[in-house]
This record gives sequence, C-alpha cells and structure tokens, in this order.
Amino acid sequence: MLDRTPGSPTDHIGYNALTQAAARGVVRAVLQNASKMDRLPGDHHFYVTFRTRMQGVQMADHLKDRFPDEMTIVIQHQYWDFEVADDHFEIILKFSGVPQHMRIPFMAVSRFFDPSVNFGMQFDTDAAVPEGLPSVIGGVSAETPAAAPPPVAPEPAEGTVVSLDAFRRK
Repeated sequence: MLDRTPGSPTDHIGYNALTQAAARGVVRAVLQNASKMDRLPGDHHFYVTFRTRMQGVQMADHLKDRFPDEMTIVIQHQYWDFEVADDHFEIILKFSGVPQHMRIPFMAVSRFFDPSVNFGMQFDTDAAVPEGLPSVIGGVSAETPAAAPPPVAPEPAEGTVVSLDAFRRK
C-alpha cells in the first residue's frame, strides 16, 4: 500500500498498519454477524486463510504438523460453537469426520474470501506499528507477533484446504 522504495519518506503515522487493522475489523464484523445466525444467508460462505504458527493460534497438533505455515478453512454448512471476540474467533470444524476446535486470532488471518459475492481481502501479516501508536485499533491488534514465519503456500490436502488462486480473476 505504501511506497517502500529506497529514499521514500518514512511513514511515522503508520497508515499501512491502520489500514490493515481497519480491514481486519471488517472481517471481524462479518464473522460476528455470521456467528449469530443459525446458518449463513443465501450462498454466502467464507474461505479464511491463516498463519498456523502465529502466536495465539490454537488447533490440534496433527493439523499444525499437516499445515505448518498456512491453512484455509471453509465456513459454510457444517460448523459448531462459532464465537467471535474482539481479537480472535473460535469454531469447531470437522477434519476427516473428527470435530476439531480452533482458535484463530485476527492477526493470524492472511486472506478472507466470500466467493458468493466475489469479495476478498488479503492482509499484510508483517505490517508493524510505528513507535508511539496504540497496539490495538478497534479491538484488533495492529502489531506483528515476534518471529512470524514468512508466508508459504500450503500443501494441497483432500477436501480441507482450498487454494484461493482458483477464485482470482486473471
């Protein structure tokens, strides 16, 4: 979003971090609304890609081993105990027929896509907040956790991970 070429002015305000936090607020609001419904309206469904090793992500170890960098979940028909807080959401999804509880901080989310309306957002999981700015903006932390791994494409798996590239316009 910002010009980061050598010699470009330093952004002391933190526009990129502020924009990323505001966009994550949109995702939080969408998920909050959805969590209050018995089922998603119309054809809406969500692909949520997140960094599995970021601080605060809670999921079964065997899933972290299977998806060591990123994982995409689909929130559509079968999900349970869907709850949204200011800084994370929790949900139970089935993997190979076994229910798994997941806790995903919004700062771990790298992509959000609702193919029913062709709406998507991609996040800079490496956006840092300049010194002196608040670390929480609208309930979503704008800081990057220490030692965040670089983004790597996940390995394809049977019915559990979907590449968003298939849904992008070329």
